[in-house]
Amino acid sequence: MSPRLDVPVLHGSSVRLEPLAMRHAPDLARAAEEDRSSYGFTLVPRATEIEDYLAAQFARVDEGLTPFAQVRVRDGMAVGCTAFWDPRTWPDRQDLRAVEVGWTWLAASAQGAGINLEAKLLLFTHAFETLGVARVDLKTDARNERSRRAIERLGACFEGVLRSWSPSWAPGEAGMLRDSAMFSVIAAEWPTVKAALHTRLTPVSGG
Repeated sequence: MSPRLDVPVLHGSSVRLEPLAMRHAPDLARAAEEDRSSYGFTLVPRATEIEDYLAAQFARVDEGLTPFAQVRVRDGMAVGCTAFWDPRTWPDRQDLRAVEVGWTWLAASAQGAGINLEAKLLLFTHAFETLGVARVDLKTDARNERSRRAIERLGACFEGVLRSWSPSWAPGEAGMLRDSAMFSVIAAEWPTVKAALHTRLTPVSGG
């Protein structure tokens, strides 16, 4: 069993990351039914599937998932999800050495508004400065150029493509494996990455 992470609500100026709960279901159902054209490689439920999706996320907690609702501060609406995933400890020690940030999706109306950027800043900050990890992983379908560019803009380092690594979420590929593009930020890079993220957020927050 993977270690469970006890993460509080993470507060930003445009987004608040709340532990995922069934009370978020109505908002997420609406969020998921906005323009879905950017979800070709991403697991995003339909409105009718939200309760089953949440139940599946809760069931993954014992596998190492720490899921959050991304709540837009200006109106208090849950507009997507994200998570810590795959926490790994040091050999013969209980403290963490690495964790992944993933299971991320946002409503179309919340994309390009600084919410994803600030959510990643909140998650990275907690991972490096509270959990004390040595690295944060990110991965995406190797075919998802949009997601790869977004991850690179966060300051993460591209590490290569692992073939047939993860379940595919692309339409028509149920039960198949995808190639995953792998990225990371390590502790030595975190101060530089953090400063760059703050710089990128300043005009967004001030707009």
